[in-house]
Amino acid sequence: MISNLSKYSIKETVFQAFYECRTKTLLLFQDIDQATFSSQPHPDFSPVGWHLGHIAYIESLWLLERGAGLPCFFPQYRKLFAADGLPKSQRVQLPNLEEILYYLDTVREKVLEYLKVADIEQQERLWHFLIQHESQHCEIISMVLELVNNQELRVKSQELKFVSFDSELWIFDSTKRVEMVCIPAGEFEQGNNSIDALDNEQPVHKVYLDTYWIDRYPVTCGQYRSFIEAGGYQNPRWWSKAGWQWLKVEQVTQPFYWCGERIWDNHPVCGVNWYEAQAYSRFVGKRLPTEAEWEKAASWDAKASRRRTYPWGDEELTTPAQNCNCDRAIGKTTAVDAYPAGQSAYGLYDTLGNVWEWTACWFDGYNGFQSYPYLGYSKVYFDQQHRVLKGGSWATRPWVLRSSFRNWYHPNVRQIFAGFRCAASEVS
Repeated sequence: MISNLSKYSIKETVFQAFYECRTKTLLLFQDIDQATFSSQPHPDFSPVGWHLGHIAYIESLWLLERGAGLPCFFPQYRKLFAADGLPKSQRVQLPNLEEILYYLDTVREKVLEYLKVADIEQQERLWHFLIQHESQHCEIISMVLELVNNQELRVKSQELKFVSFDSELWIFDSTKRVEMVCIPAGEFEQGNNSIDALDNEQPVHKVYLDTYWIDRYPVTCGQYRSFIEAGGYQNPRWWSKAGWQWLKVEQVTQPFYWCGERIWDNHPVCGVNWYEAQAYSRFVGKRLPTEAEWEKAASWDAKASRRRTYPWGDEELTTPAQNCNCDRAIGKTTAVDAYPAGQSAYGLYDTLGNVWEWTACWFDGYNGFQSYPYLGYSKVYFDQQHRVLKGGSWATRPWVLRSSFRNWYHPNVRQIFAGFRCAASEVS
């Protein structure tokens, strides 16, 4: 049983998180115009305005209707903002920003009233889930805004520009950035059983891994340029069969968020899909790490024989963050060695924040997996069609930033803020 004092403390923590998260959400919509609010820059992603309404819809559904037993206050929005209500292409016919903000504010006011009397002992996990749900949609909003605001720039950047090759600069970058860390064989604990852990992170379980090597830093733009300039996008040798088929259809020649200027050479490559990450890994004689390899290198403290919530320990992120680039604090990627305080126990940099990192694994449930809060949140994606990403990006909110967190996307998606690091079973 939780004492009355503890219940009050939990409710205060939840209230503060709800307040901070919503404040950050609303900042994304400052000075936005209706065209941007309702436009769909890519067929796979809904307009930012839809995500804002969906946040209110889910909060009302789970806390007011299913929690407090109240009627739906905005039944006219049920079909529009439910995830299974309308195809993405039909989500552009939206109310204006003022109407959706009224929807959002009205739901939140009633939610906070309900929090005062809610059985937090039984519902705490649900409230944490909803904070993370809003945080995840905020990252998608950031991504869609990036697509909207940079469409013209991205069209121009499709013309590949070869720049003069500075051998001294390249030698310095390559010798520094391809450094790999040896992770000795042994067991570690994968997953997370904390109250805020999502269903696909649970349960914690032991995994034995043989000795392997993993890059200390994410692959940089400077390194990835060598793949581009060597004709990597034109050579089927480096690509899987599925990857080469994708490439022949899409005819791309560089990452989605590619600038090409050398001032970005020390930043992680961003906007590559799983096929591109795998092809580069083969090009340099390596491979993508498994999800377990990535998580052990990022979270396991071998000396203490324990998991860390974050690479640097269990201390939560400070504001502004001193350990990683996240929460839109910078608004773009940073150099891969910019946050030495965020190193893991094994000495890896940038495992949280900056860019999501592709792993070799298909998204699936751990042994003993139990769906929460509903069957379709994770389990429907255990279809051998989605690859796992780890770590978070420069836009990821702190409530979903931890070493155990699992993201998942189809291997052909390149619009997300994703990069990767390489691994190897042995090094010569």
